[in-house]
This record gives sequence, structure tokens and C-alpha cells, in this order.
Amino acid sequence: MKLADFDFPLPDHLIATRPARPRTHARLLLAEGDAISDRHVYDLMDIFRAGDRLVLNNTRVIPARLFGQRTRGDATAKIEITLLDPQPGGWRALAKPLRKVNEGEEIRFSERLSATVSAKSATDLTLQFNLTGDDFDAALNAAGAMPLPPYIAAKRAADDQDRTDYQTVFARHAGAVAAPTASLHFDQPLLRALAAKGVDFTEVTLHVGAGTFLPVKVDDVTTHKMHAEWGQVTATAAAEINATRAAGGRIIPVGTTALRLIESAADTGGTLHPWQGDTDIFIYPGYRFRVTDALMTNFHLPKSTLMMLVSALMGKDRIDRIYAHAIAQEYRFFSYGDSSLLVP
Repeated sequence: MKLADFDFPLPDHLIATRPARPRTHARLLLAEGDAISDRHVYDLMDIFRAGDRLVLNNTRVIPARLFGQRTRGDATAKIEITLLDPQPGGWRALAKPLRKVNEGEEIRFSERLSATVSAKSATDLTLQFNLTGDDFDAALNAAGAMPLPPYIAAKRAADDQDRTDYQTVFARHAGAVAAPTASLHFDQPLLRALAAKGVDFTEVTLHVGAGTFLPVKVDDVTTHKMHAEWGQVTATAAAEINATRAAGGRIIPVGTTALRLIESAADTGGTLHPWQGDTDIFIYPGYRFRVTDALMTNFHLPKSTLMMLVSALMGKDRIDRIYAHAIAQEYRFFSYGDSSLLVP
């Protein structure tokens, strides 16, 4: 299984830099078996059935991109920081430029927020901030910007609109540096209407990391090492999903992050268990799904691990046809793009 097998040509103009408005008016490619139809997200009212259970990732994206200044004697220099994940000794972060930063230096981001470089490696550094808890959250919200994916950031800078656009309406637990983007298509009226129809919801938490954008660098994809992300499936969430499966309902994760988490927490028989910790599950063709019956997801980057995941779910030939259709019909791709519902 070669990396080139998951490549495809994508016209640049199909990369979305803003979401559809309203959220539910994004287009939806419905793939059921071999059939493909063109719908919209608001058509989910006609597609989902009473007894289906949607699994939602309730992580909250933090404004992880910071612009600061470091001082050395009388000289000052600008520096750009992207927070990656909290560690026992502080926050692991990327820095531009990295090579000029020294351990022990202070970086000031605002009047309230500063950090000391406590460690540095060849790829990243560790920052100890001057604030903790609610004080840190408030100062970070004031000073930080949303960490837009590189394919959007290359086209435009983040702005205040992204603070709303790049956050799901059910975001609760702060810690992600990338959004679970399939969930961006939902608004509260659609969620209420689906609930009234008899569709059930379960929330889980997976803090999406910047590693989700890392390219696959090996030719034999089976040797790729996935990044790890922290997640939690509560006892309540596990019980809800197990009850739906026992009743014959479908389990439909909204987004690959929710899918990867519930597959991590399920045993080989398909029973979900309470679970908490880091998952580096890598799903590629040949994987046997334990609990997932269908998947709502956006359109993914060529040669990405997520292309491998959807190929595992639908089959490689079928995914090739789905993506060829999406490109021919000019669906919008990636984080702010359109959506698909994949039903094997």
C-alpha cells in the first residue's frame, strides 16, 4: 500500500477559505453503497433515522496562535508561537523563528501574558506562562488568534470571524488546536430538529492536535507513525452507544476525530468501554471497524491519513469515485469546505 495510491489532483480554487453561511447550507455528498447523490446539510433531516446516534466531539479550539516579542539587551525581535499541547513542564509549542530563541528567554505577548522558554529541541520549545487557570484562559483569549490550518493561513490571516466560524456550537472542553471540522456544519436549530425526529446524540472529547496536518513521509503507508491525541469517552457515553447498538440503531460519528476515539475505546466485539488517554490509532484499508456504521466528514487532503481512513471505511475504488464526483461537481474542500455522509 503506497502513499501515491492516496493522491489525487485538486484544483486550488476548490480549497475553501470561508465556510458556507448559514452553516447548514453547505453541500453534502451522500454516498450509500455505490450510489452518490448531491444534497445539503439541512437534508440530514430526511436522511437520518429515528434511533440513529450521532457521536459529537465537544472539544473546544483555543486561540493557540500568538504573536510576541523577545528582548535581548536593548534589542527586540518579533516571534510567532503556535501552542501544541500542555505538558507537565509547560506548553509545547512551535516558534518562528525557532533557531534564534534561547532557553531562559522571556517572550511577551500582551501586558498580561508572557512566557519563559524552559526547554528547546530541534523542532519545538516548551513555554512556562506567567498565568494559570482562568487567568491564563482569559489572557490567551485576549491575545491569541485562531490557529487556522496551513492551507487557509497561506491564503489569508485569521480574523475575529474565525473565532465563531472555527468553533462548533457544542464546543465545551478547551484543548484543541484544530477544529473537528465536520461538526462545523451543525447549528442549534438543526440539532433540535434532529432530536425531535428521534435522532440521539452522544458527546465525546478528543483534543485535536496540530499533528493532524503533518504530512505522511513514508512510501509504505503501513509504516507511518501516527501522532497521539488526548481523548475521553465517559461511562455515560459508552453506555449510550452500547444501548443504541443493542437496539439496532446506527452509530454515526460526526468527523474522523470522533470515529478514531470510539474505535480506540471499543473492544474487538464492538462493545464500547469508558476510556481516557492518548490515542494514536491509525486506520487504513484492511482495518475492521468495531462500532462505526457510517461517517459524516469533510473532504480530505491528498495523501493524508484521513484519505486512508475513509478508504478503509468505503473501499479504495469507491472513495476514488466519490472524490472524482466531488471535484467534477466543484464541492468545496478541507476544513471550511462542504461535507459528505459515507454509508458503507
